[in-house]
Amino acid sequence: MSLRGEILTLSFGYALLGTLLLLLALLRARLPWGVKVAAIVVTSAFYAVVYLRSEGLLGWSAYAKLPPRFQLLWARSVEPNAALNEPGAIHLWVEELDADNLPSGVPRAYRLPYSAKIARKAESARVEIARGHPQRGRAEQFGSGDAPPAPDNAVVAAHGEEAGGDASRGGFLDSAFLGGDSQSVAFAPLPVAKLPAKDDPRGD
Repeated sequence: MSLRGEILTLSFGYALLGTLLLLLALLRARLPWGVKVAAIVVTSAFYAVVYLRSEGLLGWSAYAKLPPRFQLLWARSVEPNAALNEPGAIHLWVEELDADNLPSGVPRAYRLPYSAKIARKAESARVEIARGHPQRGRAEQFGSGDAPPAPDNAVVAAHGEEAGGDASRGGFLDSAFLGGDSQSVAFAPLPVAKLPAKDDPRGD
């Protein structure tokens, strides 16, 4: 399902719940008709508000776990601003890679907590991209013990501590997992993709 389809589904779900609750209130509650009419107007207006505000979420960097292997398309570091009480962030626009270094075709934007170390490494990778040298990335959980070694010539940047500490449990309720605190990130030159052989059915 496309992102627009996801937004339409969420909006439809809100509209369905709102309609059911509105029907219960109108049929069961002993309220003045003026109050019932106001409830209908307000609920109907919020159908449009939810859809429009959901559309406004498009393009925002997600607090989510990076894919384990990806191509770095671009990076943007925003330093903390104490005057505005902004903690800063590192935005990475990436595309997931498979084992053959083939891209998924679905670029996504991710947001990591600001770290001067990661910012320097992301800036170096961005400079290489501007020079025409594609960059790949690898994200690993701390303390996994079975993660593959970092790529050759990789620069590793870990937020808060070096790799090898306690691993985050992950999940939607784990703030470290969502914010990227539990990951180390390595950037290196992107190797040539392994294309399937001509007689491979995948090449048809």
